[in-house]
Amino acid sequence: RRNCRGNPNCLVGIGEHVWLGEIDENSFHNIDDPNCERRKKNAFVGLTNLGATCYVNTFLQMWFLNLELRQALYLCPSAYCEYAAGEGIPKDKDYEPQTICEHLQYLFALLQNSKRRYIDPSGFVKALGLDTGQQQVGLRCAPSSHPVKAVGELPFFTFYFSVSFICNQCGRESKLVSKFYELELNIQGHKQLTDCITEFLKEEKLEGDNRYFCETCQSKQNATRKIRLLSLPCTLNLQLMRFVFDRQTGHKKKLNTYIGFSELLDMEPFMEQKNGVYVYELSAVLIHRGVSAYSGHYIAHVKDPQTGEWYKFNDEDIEKMEGKKLQLGIEEDLAEPSKSQTRKPKCGKGTHCSRNAYMLVYRLQTREKSLTVEVPAFLQELVERDNCKFEEWCNEMAEMRKQSVARGKIKHEEVKELYKRLPAEAGSPYDFISLEWLQKWLDESTPPKPIDNTACLCSHGKLHPDKISIMKRISEYVADFFYRRYGGGPRLNVKALCKDCVVERCRILRLKNQLNEDYKTVTNLLKITVKGNDGFWVGKASLRSWRQLALEQLNEQDEDAEHSNGKMNGNAQNKDESNEEKREEEEELNFNEDIVCPHGDLCISENERRVVSKEAWEKLKQYFPKAPEFPNNKECCSQCKILEREGEENEALHKMMASEQKTSLQNLFHDKCRPCLGSWPQEADELYIVSQFFVEEWRKFVRRPTRCSPVSSVGNSALLCPHGGLMFTYASMTKEDSKLIALIWPSEWERIQKLFVVDHVIKIIRTQAAGADAESALYVSEPQLCPECREGLLCQQQRDLREYTQATIYIHKVVDNKKVMKDAAPELNVSSSEAEEEREENKPEGEQDPDFNQTNGGAKRQKISHQSYVAYQKQGIRRSTRHRKVRGEKALLVSANQTLKELKIQIMHAFSVAPFDQNLSIDGKVLSDDTATLGSLGVIPESVILLKADEPIADYAAMDDVMQGEGGGGGDGNAGM
Repeated sequence: RRNCRGNPNCLVGIGEHVWLGEIDENSFHNIDDPNCERRKKNAFVGLTNLGATCYVNTFLQMWFLNLELRQALYLCPSAYCEYAAGEGIPKDKDYEPQTICEHLQYLFALLQNSKRRYIDPSGFVKALGLDTGQQQVGLRCAPSSHPVKAVGELPFFTFYFSVSFICNQCGRESKLVSKFYELELNIQGHKQLTDCITEFLKEEKLEGDNRYFCETCQSKQNATRKIRLLSLPCTLNLQLMRFVFDRQTGHKKKLNTYIGFSELLDMEPFMEQKNGVYVYELSAVLIHRGVSAYSGHYIAHVKDPQTGEWYKFNDEDIEKMEGKKLQLGIEEDLAEPSKSQTRKPKCGKGTHCSRNAYMLVYRLQTREKSLTVEVPAFLQELVERDNCKFEEWCNEMAEMRKQSVARGKIKHEEVKELYKRLPAEAGSPYDFISLEWLQKWLDESTPPKPIDNTACLCSHGKLHPDKISIMKRISEYVADFFYRRYGGGPRLNVKALCKDCVVERCRILRLKNQLNEDYKTVTNLLKITVKGNDGFWVGKASLRSWRQLALEQLNEQDEDAEHSNGKMNGNAQNKDESNEEKREEEEELNFNEDIVCPHGDLCISENERRVVSKEAWEKLKQYFPKAPEFPNNKECCSQCKILEREGEENEALHKMMASEQKTSLQNLFHDKCRPCLGSWPQEADELYIVSQFFVEEWRKFVRRPTRCSPVSSVGNSALLCPHGGLMFTYASMTKEDSKLIALIWPSEWERIQKLFVVDHVIKIIRTQAAGADAESALYVSEPQLCPECREGLLCQQQRDLREYTQATIYIHKVVDNKKVMKDAAPELNVSSSEAEEEREENKPEGEQDPDFNQTNGGAKRQKISHQSYVAYQKQGIRRSTRHRKVRGEKALLVSANQTLKELKIQIMHAFSVAPFDQNLSIDGKVLSDDTATLGSLGVIPESVILLKADEPIADYAAMDDVMQGEGGGGGDGNAGM
């Protein structure tokens, strides 16, 4: 049943149903049974997945079940072992392994004799330097630095094979014997494991560019390379290269190829010498579940060497297989979507097929009894310490569960008893209490706090009538218990109901009802035409919203009565402040103030007001007694009339001023017949300069003299430095700085000096010897250029260009060196069409931009806004013009502090070109330092970087380095033990 929230007597549906029936003891606590974390008898111990360490966990379980490795590891010397043998192990000191070998020893000892269901391998993972948040692609490394190499030589893992090179010319054979811990087998194009081994040992012809240098012939000769297996270990690790580099995408991919393998593997056909025992039986299969090389999950199927039973190790969970046969089962159903699944080949007895197996481990078949490996004494003592901690934790959790159950039972009986006596009987004393507090009392998950009734109080310190809906009426007996147990207050008994608030509430309700009636009356009165001077002026906006304003006044009175007691209600003070702010905002909307002028009198605009009858005004006056009152015969504000006349005179003056200035400077206004520094006019020896901002502001005034303020002065100080020198050179004023200045004819300058106040005179003077040509002319500025400030401006521009974030650059991929050659020698054009395209690209910067209007040949000058002009003065930056994207080019967002290597990764995703195949250059400069930032390499916003891609090579190691930042799961074709 649901609770009637508006009824204070309804005590149903407030959370009591949980306590009224029989309750399971487990509901009184949220603590799991600690025995669930206890290792079962004859079960193996799992390993915690620290985020993305499932790959490491599979190898640890596989190594642990290799008894030879476990025994060799326990026999390794340990600094802690020697310390414990000498002085004993201090009871208060925790064991902290220092080396990888010590971590493995302690981890294996816990896996063997721990009482925990699973243990934490974080110490070992940290010792390896692995990132727990990034899926590892393999633990393979050089044999000398392999994690398990810490135990010394590993004869039970070591392959010996020879690589021979036989010269076809002289027959000389050179041989190199090598040892490895695994065989890396290519699976592409194969269906059986034996086919992969055969390909590994296949002879290879070295011809052409791949010829062999023969020391006897002292030259490169055709040769044959042969690989021969000399000896095999007792544990055979076969790495299936499921993860290969895809040249088309620039990423690794997983090969979901089915590979068949048998439980018994005869290696004799592959051996150089046939006189040994080479029959191996399957002991472990490592599985990668997932369709991608960068995602998925790793599990291990490992055979117990002592019982011959198979187990599936999946981090903390370990599952024993039925019978004594390997069962891959569901692992093969998760490879890829059903639409693209290929049919699984049929497998004969004693054989298996897998599309997810990436490592197979075989052990030499023998009739000898398996080893019995005991944990060394010092490690066993450490394990027992950990087991004691685990037992203490289990006992602590069990005691906490017991205490929680006991408290829950007491609370259960208490609630059942109190709920029966919760309703207040007729004629009996009662209290009001918050419904929210009652619900929290019935909710075991949130311990009840002291009772707080202050939010339900009115300004008189009593129960507010509007808060009855969130209160419940309970018996005085239960209320006494609550206040005695939990405290709080104030208590709200039968005398707590506020009569004053009830009376005020009734008054407000009556006023609102009266307002509805008066609204209809006023609406009808407004339809009557007022004759004579009996009416009153009322603002049209006030008439449209008077009913809403009256309602808001009533609501404010109600809120003031509700929240005026700041001491009784902690939130009242904040609400008073918010109401005060609201009233300040609404002062502009007070009734009839929309027709009051700034001088406090009747405004002169009759469009904003109308006349209403005396009866209508009296009705409105009842709700707005303080409203400004203007009889129909009231004169408008005399001061406003004077200002209106003055405004009309000023508008006329501004129009006359604009007309005069436009007539005097007509060519400047229309931007016609303007001088240009690039082609100096022969009829003038000097030209004057003003800021383009002044010209634009002046044109605005001339176009709209009644809306824009007149321009009274020419502010040329913005073009000068603090020393009074010019900030621009003659060359820059003909190019990039031309948008900041306007050139003035001498005749125009005379008129400007008469019309405006000029702070600084700036001009360019041409001097030319008699009879000399125009090219030998000299151009001098007054005032002269300030070299120091000009240099500082340029330096600031360069610094700002190298400090950017999320700027756009363009990568242009070239298929050959034609583009680079043309950049170095523009005159070497291949065809007329290419020459035309090159000329288009080599146009001056301004001519490429469709928004650019240079003052050349009477063309219009581009406008500049005040904001951009000020930005130029403050920062000294001129943004490059719009870049025209061409085919084969892509835009990237970069930052100045980004390294070149990070940019190459972006390019790899955009063009599918691996970073080691990228040749990048900018303005003829090769970019090669991967650790350098783009800002230090001179890459600025809107730059175009040329990309020349080499043919990719299968350099898996380099690709692994690049993909370190990619995240996700995955394996490596080179992954190994």
